[in-house]
Amino acid sequence: MERLQKVIANSGVSSRRKAEDMIKEGRVKVNGSTILEMGYKVNPNDLIEVDGVSLASSEKVYYLLNKPRGVVTTTKDEHNRKTVVDLIETGVRIYPVGRLDYDTTGLILLTNDGEFANYIMHPKNEIEKVYIAKIKGVLSPANHMALKKGVIIDGIKTAPAKVKIRKENRKENTSIVELIIHEGKNHQVKKMFEAIGFEVLKLKRERLGFLNLIGLKSGEYRALTPKEVKKLYVLGTQK
Repeated sequence: MERLQKVIANSGVSSRRKAEDMIKEGRVKVNGSTILEMGYKVNPNDLIEVDGVSLASSEKVYYLLNKPRGVVTTTKDEHNRKTVVDLIETGVRIYPVGRLDYDTTGLILLTNDGEFANYIMHPKNEIEKVYIAKIKGVLSPANHMALKKGVIIDGIKTAPAKVKIRKENRKENTSIVELIIHEGKNHQVKKMFEAIGFEVLKLKRERLGFLNLIGLKSGEYRALTPKEVKKLYVLGTQK
């Protein structure tokens, strides 16, 4: 038996908080009866409907998108800016797994599978996220070591990261740095560089686990294969 709002959230229809609002608004039925009780528990055999649509009718889907610059990582935007969801043609309600900033490009997953999304985002599973950052300045050995050991952002020390200098341009005073982390704090990569005195000029997420952007131009996407979804779950069990 699980709480109704948790089951709705895990189905990918909405966040748990929004699921609670839906229940309060009388938009949720269980076995044909409208449920208004917060904390109501259901079992796997119960028929749950949200706005008249059965949760069971939602096939689980998984997409990999090469996010362009200037697109927001959300399902709707109050300023009517283009969202990552707008870029994917599907009849299923999906949402992004984690987030990339408005001006950050690269790999992001979208799904309607809440359990999968939570699994990918949870730091304990240590799924690597590879970022390529163009920064103002050139890292010293001390800067390099600080990133590797972890820096303080928002009062909390980040987990150790892997750092590789891809290119240095001392004439223009810029560097291209590869940073591999497994956490997903808000604006984490930018804040990590800011913590050691560097401004991020451009940022791209190049890889997540074994998934990469090969074959996908900016704005293009593809569905994950069942084998890829299973392989992602295996990554966490190997930690």
